[in-house]
Amino acid sequence: MNPDLYPDLAAAGSLAAALEQLVSDLGVDLTVVSHAGGSPVSAEIASSVPGREPLAVSVGAEARRFVVSGWSQGVQLITGATPDLENVVRAGLAWGESGSLRELRAGLPFLHSSERAEAHERGPVAVVEYQWRAMREQAAEAPTFHEFAALVEAAHAELRLRQLYVFSSHWTLGFSSCTRHPFRVEVAIAPSRNGSSYRVMKHPHAETFTETATAEEAVALAVARLPADLGQAVEGTAESLRTMTIGSQGPT
Repeated sequence: MNPDLYPDLAAAGSLAAALEQLVSDLGVDLTVVSHAGGSPVSAEIASSVPGREPLAVSVGAEARRFVVSGWSQGVQLITGATPDLENVVRAGLAWGESGSLRELRAGLPFLHSSERAEAHERGPVAVVEYQWRAMREQAAEAPTFHEFAALVEAAHAELRLRQLYVFSSHWTLGFSSCTRHPFRVEVAIAPSRNGSSYRVMKHPHAETFTETATAEEAVALAVARLPADLGQAVEGTAESLRTMTIGSQGPT
């Protein structure tokens, strides 16, 4: 680290040690964790809020700035930078409480969160709605790929697909019953390219189940392959859904 930019860190020996000293001086209850690799310029502040990972802290190289980043199950909820180490402690305290992202930003204006992050905070229905809006915007920004746009709109018009989390991989649409990665893909559809057929498959880049001439036909065939009891996409990952399913079955 540059001792001219970070004399407090240089004196303490590391970012984690400087944070621990400041936490002690301020008399607040925070747990600072050194970086797993032993880096002197990064650290974490533990959070007691379920689902929130420890607040990650690192230092800038060209100017005095402490960069913080808060994640939850693969989604970055907050980020920001400040030259004041005490602000980092305040951010750690706020991150470790159950306040909303809006409340975090109101109390600490250097923090920022994305529309996607706020959707995840509101729940799976909001995440799915946000993702579909983003996908339709992506399709609109690809005016020369009419087949992709036709596929997105045809899928959006079908309720059973519209309530799933949609994503694209090399223009192939995947439909997941959970909102966090790794997804549990229920079905996928590849758009027509250069006059080829639309293709329905288990997941993007898997073996094709069937081919059709139109986006509407592909959507209908994809829906027919969905489990009959499949409803709104839920919060979580494929692994968390498996765990829930096993738990609900009870001991055997």
